[in-house]
Amino acid sequence: MCESRGIQVEKVWQEMEQEAAKIRSREPGLKSLLDDVVLSRSSLGEALAVRLARKLAREDMTREELSPLLFKVLEDHPWIVASAARDLTAIVERDPACDSPLHPLMFFKGFLAISTYRISHQFWISGRCAMAYYFQSLASEVFGVDIHPAARIGCGILLDHATSFVVGETAIIEDDVSILHEVTLGGTGKETGDRHPVVRSGVLLGAGAKILGRVEIGEGAKVGAGSVVLADVSPHTTVAGVPAVVVGRSAEESPALDMDQRLICRAEGACQSETSQG
Repeated sequence: MCESRGIQVEKVWQEMEQEAAKIRSREPGLKSLLDDVVLSRSSLGEALAVRLARKLAREDMTREELSPLLFKVLEDHPWIVASAARDLTAIVERDPACDSPLHPLMFFKGFLAISTYRISHQFWISGRCAMAYYFQSLASEVFGVDIHPAARIGCGILLDHATSFVVGETAIIEDDVSILHEVTLGGTGKETGDRHPVVRSGVLLGAGAKILGRVEIGEGAKVGAGSVVLADVSPHTTVAGVPAVVVGRSAEESPALDMDQRLICRAEGACQSETSQG
């Protein structure tokens, strides 16, 4: 699902190395961490494996057991590293609190949770379902993010703050989507089959939005904070409320990239609130 869009993994990695060296010289207390995760490594894939191993290790599976497993997965499936590079670039571009791709790798649980999901997804599509569920449970426990390993998620994803993000088994999230904390992509009952939402590219999902059932959030749409969405949302449309209703056309072509969570729309007289919802 993820498109490379010209992202150069090596360029992202070089920026991270340079920033790590700068921080190491200023913050002696982080020297050991930076040396282990970044400065002693030769690639983004190695660094990502080490960071996740440090975060996810516990009595169930120690770092000594996790590290080679993660190294192998990332080496055999370079799409995961390419997706991580796209995610890192998206975070730097959209989050004003982030000015280096190093910061999400070291400190942002949203990025680490999405990366853990990608590994669990690879196990899932490889038929190793027990291992996929294990990594899902780790991400839920460590990061407060619960993504079913069968869900399909693209890249260029900004999972901002991340706490209590929940994604069901048959959900689909396309590339270049921005998601705030406490968002749920859930089902509506015990039905089987395709029962979770489809989120198209360029969508912005505000904090606390609940999208339930096999509804489609169209390309470039915006869902206001705290909304409950039970029906399809047309492309480039803004919805808000409980239940969510259309309040206008999205002011931006791609709300995910602009990250403007205010309800300011193209339709005159509609959604004039200037209050931030993030």
